[in-house]
Amino acid sequence: MPGRRAGIAFALAILALAALVAVEATRIPHSAYAVVGPRFFPFAVAGLLGLLGLLLLLQALAGGLLPADFAGEPFDRRAVAWVGLGLFLNVALIQSLGFVLASSLLFLCVARGFGSTRPIRHAALGFLLATLVFLGFSRLLGVRFGGGLVEGLLGAGA
Repeated sequence: MPGRRAGIAFALAILALAALVAVEATRIPHSAYAVVGPRFFPFAVAGLLGLLGLLLLLQALAGGLLPADFAGEPFDRRAVAWVGLGLFLNVALIQSLGFVLASSLLFLCVARGFGSTRPIRHAALGFLLATLVFLGFSRLLGVRFGGGLVEGLLGAGA
């Protein structure tokens, strides 16, 4: 049954991602003075991913993840390619372009992957959301992201 194997493979991929996040979280330096240190959220994400992976695995073993209505649904390679391209570009360009521009590009690619035919609108929306996230983290939480063109203009870069 291919649907069952795909569900098991997906659940195992989520469990592997949880393990990777947990391993990487151990590399974050301790904070002796913080009640909730910088490791808390990565470990929380790893724990929730692990729980989700286990639940997905149980569901896949019990009969599959996809309802019968979606079992014959075609796989949209273009959508996956657009989302993958966005993720790749974000990781590749975040150091040189900065968080705001790289995340705006990611938003644009994901929107295209979901069928957007209005790239200017979604580029502007991605830019607005990425700027708000950046300002929230840098100004409200004091998290330093590093520099970039937009970050420098906002006076909140490295």
